Amino acid sequence: MNYEQFIARKSITHTARGIIEGVDIKSPLFPYQHRIVHWALAKGRAAIFADCGMGKTLMQLEWARNVPGRVMILTPLAVAEQTAAEARRFGIDAEVSRDGQWKSQITICNYQSLHKFDCSEVVGVVLDESSILKSVAGKTRTQIIETFANTPFRLACTATPAPNDHMELGNHAEFLGAMSQAEMLATFFTHDGGDTSVWRIKGHARDDFWRWCATWAVMARKPSDLGFDDAGFELPPLAVKHHIVASDFTVEGQLFAFADGLNDQRAARKGSIGDRVVEVAALANGTDDQWLVWCDLNAEGDALTKAINGAVQVSGADSDDDKAQRMLDFAAGKIRVLVTKPKIAGFGMNWQGCHNMAFVGLTHSYEAFYQSVRRCWRFGQEHAVNVHIALSEPEVGILQNIERKQREADSMAAEMVKHMCSMEDWGGLAASKDNYVTADSSGENWRMMRGDCVERAKELADGSIDLSVFSPPFASLYTYSASARDMGNCASHSEFYEHMRFLVAELFRVTKAGRICAFHCMNLPTSKIRDGVIGITDFRGDLIRMFRDAGWIYHSEVTIWKDPVTAMQRTKALGLLHKQLKKDSCMSRQGIPDYLVVMRKPGDNPDRVTHDNESFPVDLWQQYASPVWMDINPTETLQHRSAREDADERHICPLQLEVIRRVLKLWSNPGDLVLSPFGGIGSEGYVSLEEGRRFVGIELKESYYKQACANLAAASEPPRQTSLL
Repeated sequence: MNYEQFIARKSITHTARGIIEGVDIKSPLFPYQHRIVHWALAKGRAAIFADCGMGKTLMQLEWARNVPGRVMILTPLAVAEQTAAEARRFGIDAEVSRDGQWKSQITICNYQSLHKFDCSEVVGVVLDESSILKSVAGKTRTQIIETFANTPFRLACTATPAPNDHMELGNHAEFLGAMSQAEMLATFFTHDGGDTSVWRIKGHARDDFWRWCATWAVMARKPSDLGFDDAGFELPPLAVKHHIVASDFTVEGQLFAFADGLNDQRAARKGSIGDRVVEVAALANGTDDQWLVWCDLNAEGDALTKAINGAVQVSGADSDDDKAQRMLDFAAGKIRVLVTKPKIAGFGMNWQGCHNMAFVGLTHSYEAFYQSVRRCWRFGQEHAVNVHIALSEPEVGILQNIERKQREADSMAAEMVKHMCSMEDWGGLAASKDNYVTADSSGENWRMMRGDCVERAKELADGSIDLSVFSPPFASLYTYSASARDMGNCASHSEFYEHMRFLVAELFRVTKAGRICAFHCMNLPTSKIRDGVIGITDFRGDLIRMFRDAGWIYHSEVTIWKDPVTAMQRTKALGLLHKQLKKDSCMSRQGIPDYLVVMRKPGDNPDRVTHDNESFPVDLWQQYASPVWMDINPTETLQHRSAREDADERHICPLQLEVIRRVLKLWSNPGDLVLSPFGGIGSEGYVSLEEGRRFVGIELKESYYKQACANLAAASEPPRQTSLL
């Protein structure tokens, strides 16, 4: 594989691997539905994140009908019968089965029945309400992903793919084979010390994250999101009314009772059941219309069923058959008031014949609230929908949390729609473009080259470099830019090493025989969620082995001391925390130092580097010869704030000037040509010019390149003469 092929392979995308020719869609789909089904079949493995009422059921049935082989559609309870009814309506061969027997080419079953089936011969699988994947450690998620790991065609459908956190999209990506959950987090996400369970999208990776999602998922809240006409897809008015009931709940030391924790909120909820039931029962008994009443506690459900005329309850104690029948009877209008829980009936059912609902209390689950509301408030609903929420005074904070999550969910949908629609070929079937830019600047004794360090190094002549000194990206992911040409943007450590090997070979070619290449690095801590274990990766050793494989000689190294207290404050690393000693000191560790690793190209040096006692006295040599440098000031670096962009995730960490200075004094002559393939803001060049050397640097990122040019120009200017006169 040559370098161009490697970069093309490295680009993060989800390629099409399905059916492009011969798709035969027979159902009368809307134009946007037609396009989605074609796209999903071409992808082979895709997700449809379409809002409630946009026809996901018919789209998944048409998708399944075109898959060449046996297909399983997994649904929530009672949704299987609705899906089968939709199939019969449009002449699609699909039957419900709960006993492990295949009834037709397309077999529909509930998630609870999956374990009864032999899925080894399944060609395609559809997950209806695929947000069931959201639990990272959930048994159902693991069962689904493992069962269908080798299934060629996979489709995930839901209106709420990541109701609580963007990182939950990783479960869909893993199910579809686009990227594992751990790889997605490592590539696009970061956490800000302390709480390692809370991840957010890296600033400069945001656009690339959503573009990547748009290569395997389509997000649509309405047809116009995809460039189609919204006629017939206008939602009716939604009226949400809050009913705040008084409460006897108190908290010691508080003037106004506010349930601040889960235990307090549960206590406040249990203490106000009677008042909330009375409030909602009065609403439901005041009309002959259908009502859908949501509860979360068994005591609430029992009290509501007794207090509301004609109410029928669907509870967890009921058999699956009884649950399904009662939900279908409500859909058919045979039951006036249905009392149930969001976790039982809040997903998948179409109850647009009902336009009144009430929540007798809320949990913190935005997904449960949103999905429950959308059972009635959906495209095709002919009436304004009324939603009543009964809460006690101390529980108002739960309502505020739901409203915050709703704003975040709206933002996520808007971001994905924006990036999806901005793609040149909607759906990501077209090849992505490489916006690679090069530039050159130079001054007295220096040259900066903007671009890919591997590509630009090829422009340097064989044996033209006297010394190389640099700090490579520490195998981090999306640390500095989103470009596939950036070595700090890799899907794994192995991909970084594969990328780095191209540069090591070029460094060997351009370096004179017998001369030095010195690089600064550190070993890397691993994390549980990204690497599976908490420990340390031998990054330094891997780089040494890589250089030796390319023909370099492992010459020497220096350990550079770092303050473990500073590292602890900056990273909140578990192993450095003093409290970990009390919990289990087997997880405590020492701080991680920096290393200066020195490699030498074989052969006789044609231009020897010599020193005399005056320029290099014995005491200075003894200081430099020490295997541990304790006196490196970590703050002595070039000013770097002006090179930082708004979306940069980390402060750039230039190599300390004293380290560069010692490398230059030890292993180069005045006038020698020094190379830094990771030029950054020009630290190595700045010191080179100060020490009377020449410099050539390469930098990919535009803002760093510009700052490096400014720093080098300043270093090459003669000192200004000042006068007191």
